[in-house]
Amino acid sequence: MLTTVCVALSSLTFLLGYGLARVSWRRHGRQEERRKDEATFTTLHICALAAPALRAGLDRDSARKAVRHLHTLLGTHAVAITSTDAALAWDGPCTDDVLTYARVTLAAGHTRVFPGEPHGAVVVPLTVDGTVVGALAAFDDEVSAALVRTVTEVGRWVSGQLELADLDASRRRAMEAEMRALRAQISPHFVYNALTTIASFVRTNPKRARELLLDFADFSRYALRRAHDFTTLADELTCVDRYLLLERARFGDKLRFSMQVAPEVLPVPVPFLCLQPLVENAIKHGMRGRGGSGEVRVVVRDAGPEAHITVEDDGAGMDPERARRMLDEDPAREGSGIGLANVDLRMRQIYGDGYGLVVETALGAGTKVRLRVPKAQLGSM
Repeated sequence: MLTTVCVALSSLTFLLGYGLARVSWRRHGRQEERRKDEATFTTLHICALAAPALRAGLDRDSARKAVRHLHTLLGTHAVAITSTDAALAWDGPCTDDVLTYARVTLAAGHTRVFPGEPHGAVVVPLTVDGTVVGALAAFDDEVSAALVRTVTEVGRWVSGQLELADLDASRRRAMEAEMRALRAQISPHFVYNALTTIASFVRTNPKRARELLLDFADFSRYALRRAHDFTTLADELTCVDRYLLLERARFGDKLRFSMQVAPEVLPVPVPFLCLQPLVENAIKHGMRGRGGSGEVRVVVRDAGPEAHITVEDDGAGMDPERARRMLDEDPAREGSGIGLANVDLRMRQIYGDGYGLVVETALGAGTKVRLRVPKAQLGSM
């Protein structure tokens, strides 16, 4: 009996010890996983704090904002960022040798290690599209192989952010050039016809001429202003309204138009001059084959996360293949106005290929152009 009890106690002791060991192992494993998760989160969080400044490009202001986060990320005695000819910013005690170290590194084109007292340095070149634009330097008491690898990888990440900044700047320059070209493509025929129409009322109906002249001034002020990439749907529809009033004065009762707009979508950001070209196209093509008369309808609906816009005419329509070719044309070669291809290209560039224009047409069935605009703003107003 005593032997049995002793065996039982021994087994219980073993099982408790085994169980406690497993519990301890599991607890240690969970703690280790938590430490790894926390370290990963901290690293990603610090990178997220530094990225916006770096995405602005490399200058004193962006370097000053980013360097303290990079210092926290590396955990070294000090960190400095330089351009090719100047120390832009540093966090922690900075040595006078930082620019000398940077120049040696930039000339070498790869990571360099500089032993020194009391602190050594690891200096990494920063590049944009293969061109060296600056350097990242980390100073610490001991320069280990692990520190060299870490600073090198952080330097590569910083270079990646600067590359994205350069792409953003190139995109902005391209968009600005496109906007200048867009204004230049406002149809000269429309300008000539509008002024001729206004002139025809000067003697017979001066009040009407004055109203049309003010409408033309409002349209021109909007279309030729120095604008950002986006405007509001309300402003874009006001531009369309002025354009239609001028065309109605020219065509008289032969041109009929209607606008149906959900008020909820008026504040939605839309690309500048994205609707007027569609209306111009509807008038130009829609009134052909109908004895010079026709109707244009603009409908803007609230569709949850998007605004859905249609511009429709009751004209002669066209072969669907011809409509496809119109969207495939090079916008820069369109000589009679902004054109559908220009609007289609800009919509796809801004929102993605799924947001290009959709043209529904057939011979004798009129033409309907549809576009979707997300309510979430993707660009600055």
